[in-house]
Amino acid sequence: MSNLLQQGLPLTSARGPLLQFMRFRGKINIQRPKQPHYERARVVAVTQPKYPEAPKALTCFQPRAERMGVQVENPYNAIIAREVRNWLDHSKLVAIFHLNSITSDEIFRVRVQLHKQNMHLKAYGRKIIAQAVAGTQYEAILPLFHSNHCIVFSPDQQRVGALLRITRKVPQMVLLGGIVEQKLLSRNELVDFAQMPGLQAAQAQLVQTLNMAAGNVVQQLQAHQCNLIKVLDVHAKGDTTGKQEQEQATEEEKQT
Repeated sequence: MSNLLQQGLPLTSARGPLLQFMRFRGKINIQRPKQPHYERARVVAVTQPKYPEAPKALTCFQPRAERMGVQVENPYNAIIAREVRNWLDHSKLVAIFHLNSITSDEIFRVRVQLHKQNMHLKAYGRKIIAQAVAGTQYEAILPLFHSNHCIVFSPDQQRVGALLRITRKVPQMVLLGGIVEQKLLSRNELVDFAQMPGLQAAQAQLVQTLNMAAGNVVQQLQAHQCNLIKVLDVHAKGDTTGKQEQEQATEEEKQT
């Protein structure tokens, strides 16, 4: 019966699919995939979707300040500007440098050396500096911040010599000027200030000069008195010697 069914219904016989296994030795390159066949590449190019571009208004080509009508101020800039103003008010020495091409490692080494000498290296933008010095006595230093720069602050004005010695080893830092005790100085004036003696030495020289002047006044006031005493002393000695000579002469006459 089964043979008859198989002969009468050949479609009912189940056959397995023909499979052919192939092995590829090469690896698949995900970053640089193989170019597809020309026909497939053409089909892929045709089936790529095209989206319409969004309409562009005139305001898209204007900066944000013009579109908003009001310039937006960052409140963080005001905080940094107050910090810069505080540094300027409480520092007796402020040095401004122009920075050429320099690495971050060199800047770090310079910052460490300055910190050992009680000096602090800072860098701020021109906009923040302008906001910090606007309407103050420090407004004259604003033209020094047109390019890449850095600032050194110190509470001791006698550190000018140490500052020049440290920055002399870093040619990328060019000294432009500075503020010493609320006075703006150029580079040459800072060099001359570094060669001046310290405050204690200047005070000692002033005290010595005042003492010499006082001694000269006292000496001049006592000059006439001293001369009178010398004259009287000579006169008194002359009288005594005369009397002694007379007594000796009388004694000789008596003996003869």
